[in-house]
Amino acid sequence: MRIVIKVGTSTLTHKTGNLNIRHVEELCKVMSDLKGAGNEVILVSSGAIAMGVGKLSLLSRPEDMPTKQAAAAVGQCELMYTYDKLFSEYGHTVGQVLVTGSDLGDGARYENFRNTLNRLIEMRVLPIINENDTVSTEEISLGDNDTLGAIVAVGANADLLILLSDIEGLYTSDPHVNSDASLVPAVYEIDEDLLSNAGGAGTARGTGGMQTKLHAASICMENGIDMIIADGSRPTLLYDIADGKPVGTRFYGKKDGAK
Repeated sequence: MRIVIKVGTSTLTHKTGNLNIRHVEELCKVMSDLKGAGNEVILVSSGAIAMGVGKLSLLSRPEDMPTKQAAAAVGQCELMYTYDKLFSEYGHTVGQVLVTGSDLGDGARYENFRNTLNRLIEMRVLPIINENDTVSTEEISLGDNDTLGAIVAVGANADLLILLSDIEGLYTSDPHVNSDASLVPAVYEIDEDLLSNAGGAGTARGTGGMQTKLHAASICMENGIDMIIADGSRPTLLYDIADGKPVGTRFYGKKDGAK
């Protein structure tokens, strides 16, 4: 099975912006195990800006574009160093792929991206993909790696996209403010009711919220790919997902679609 796993900033870091070592180590261990079992794993990782904020000892996430880009430049180095070190402990080689919105919107460059991605997988490399935040000003403003995950899943002809987040899945309403909110286990169609229940950005360290996840789900579903939103603080849930057990919220792709 070819799986794209998107990891959000809130999963990778503490509230201070520093790396959550326990979470990241466990995440890399589980993904390594899934890859060792024969699955093809692609990681879409947020966290460059947040890790740069921690590394530079900034008091908060910067608002101006040059400082965001500087933080991303520092944080991306730290992020890839960490992934390379941890995955190599389990015998896996990683490859960094940084993209921009214009890369994915241009036909020839998008095809080059797909070719590189497929060749990395053929060479048994675990691709780690992130937005090139040091140059992509419009995407820093949107901060939407959920959509990037969906685009990667389509481009890689993946079987499944998993969004690991700070929430267990899609709820009937915001569980942070409504204790009666209940988890929606399965979604076959995204309608206006679902969209109206989606809020804004999730945490101060991240920039994506449920709206971006529903947008990502729409892309996947239209292309016949299933997508799951799951609790990123529990990486071992990836085992259950790989075994076909119900976890979080599963959005079912249209199997008569383009896939």
